[in-house]
Amino acid sequence: MHDHTGFRERIDRVLFRLADEEERELLALHSELSPLSEQLRRSLAGGKRLRAAYLYWGWRAAGQPDCEGVIRAAAAMELVHAAACTHDDIIDDSRMRHGRPTAHAAFAARAARGAAGPRSGALAMILGDLLMGYAGYVFSSCGLPGAYLARTVPLWATLLRETMAGEFLEVLRTRAGQVPQVAESLEVARFKTAKYTVERPLHLGATLGGGSRALLDAFTAYGLPLGEAFQLRDDLLGTFGDPARTGKSNVDDLRDGKPTALLALTAAAARGADRRLLAELVGRPGLDGEEASAVRALMERCGARQQVEDMIRERIARATGALDLVPMPAEARSALRELAGTAAERSL
Repeated sequence: MHDHTGFRERIDRVLFRLADEEERELLALHSELSPLSEQLRRSLAGGKRLRAAYLYWGWRAAGQPDCEGVIRAAAAMELVHAAACTHDDIIDDSRMRHGRPTAHAAFAARAARGAAGPRSGALAMILGDLLMGYAGYVFSSCGLPGAYLARTVPLWATLLRETMAGEFLEVLRTRAGQVPQVAESLEVARFKTAKYTVERPLHLGATLGGGSRALLDAFTAYGLPLGEAFQLRDDLLGTFGDPARTGKSNVDDLRDGKPTALLALTAAAARGADRRLLAELVGRPGLDGEEASAVRALMERCGARQQVEDMIRERIARATGALDLVPMPAEARSALRELAGTAAERSL
């Protein structure tokens, strides 16, 4: 077993040091920026640090040793994630994440107390942009040789392009009354989650470490199915999860009509009255808890929930099998197998 707790603590130190430094810089600009610095710190708290872990083990799989430079580079992935979550929460109007108010909800609460302006979504959008900017700064100043960093520049552009493409496609395809298709749902998951959560962080770490083309190809074969499994699990938890455990609503995805594979499979299987129930309830802004329960029962009854569980298991098996396609240090292979196991039971 690997010391994932110790790794997370090292990543946290980098992120909290950044929060301290930026608080000083922001308040030196103007005292009214204190809500921004406070929410910056909250945005960096908690989480499993999966994206950081994948960059780190991509580096180690390329035969490189543990060092503080790669820890700092890995921490940059968490800033990308924090930025993406901030923007995603604005788009979805999600009020809770990890059991805490989202950035725009927190800014709205301050506004109610007279401590900030009323445009909470705009303030959160600015925070998200700031976090993405910090990601590039932390990565480029990580302390690894400049020649190593230079070869990752195209990958950074690719990472950001693919992440925004996934968000854009999801927004386009989230419309009341529109029946999602499984292939389209998985396409969004591939861009929005699989690539920026698993594949590209692995590629960044391996490229920093001078990894071979074969290693990058193996990481694609591992990262894409595993990232899809993560998103499929997250979709299940977004509908069937206990908010007290997941820290987020289990109604929002149904209320918004999110084009998930779970919903697509349900729509494909539903007939007659079930199809009418789905059309009437999913995507309705006023959807309440009892109505959401009726949709969940339909998802169980038509077998969609079990199909998603089967898809998750198949993708995890495919991903772990890909680790045998190329030589890498045993410790890296073992760590990546452990990380793949988290898709079986956890959310992102």
